[in-house]
Amino acid sequence: MTEYFYDRERQAAAEGKYLAGADEAGRGPLAGPVVAAAVILPADSFIEGIDDSKKISEKKRERLYEEITKTAVDWAVGIVDADVIEKINILNAARLAFQKAVMALKVKDFVLVTDYISGLELPMEYTPIVKGDAKVYSIAAASIVAKVTRDRIMREYDRKYPEYGFARHKGYGTKAHREAILQYGILDIHRPSFLGKIGK
Repeated sequence: MTEYFYDRERQAAAEGKYLAGADEAGRGPLAGPVVAAAVILPADSFIEGIDDSKKISEKKRERLYEEITKTAVDWAVGIVDADVIEKINILNAARLAFQKAVMALKVKDFVLVTDYISGLELPMEYTPIVKGDAKVYSIAAASIVAKVTRDRIMREYDRKYPEYGFARHKGYGTKAHREAILQYGILDIHRPSFLGKIGK
């Protein structure tokens, strides 16, 4: 990791403030919610292995999730389901998920940094950082919390709809998922605007 990975936390701590990092998971899948997380970690904490969630195995993400949520000063998630995604589009749904996560934090006095997203309607300023989940410790932690939360939701859907294989592909447009849609049809957790001609 670059030194910048920790600089934001150190700067906030020097100013006597908490730093909250926020990120989301699930913009691209054909099914399921988009989930954002906001995480405030102690300035002196170091959890080995925290990184962009996409670079970490599912097993390691689960372990890190438990450590992050146990260590955090505060953390929260925001979930926006497929029906709302369809009504307001995925970008606005991602914004809404970020807003829900940030506003659900019990700690209210913090500096906010996010993985890059514009147009958040929040009562505080925030700094969006391109590839923030690879650069800032607390954003990377939030990416893990968001991803694990969403994966757990998709595993619950797998128990309800086992023929679709959600535990394996988490709603992404794999060949197996597309074939299941063609065979079994579209569910209410699917995002019709993402499906193109599949299932029509």
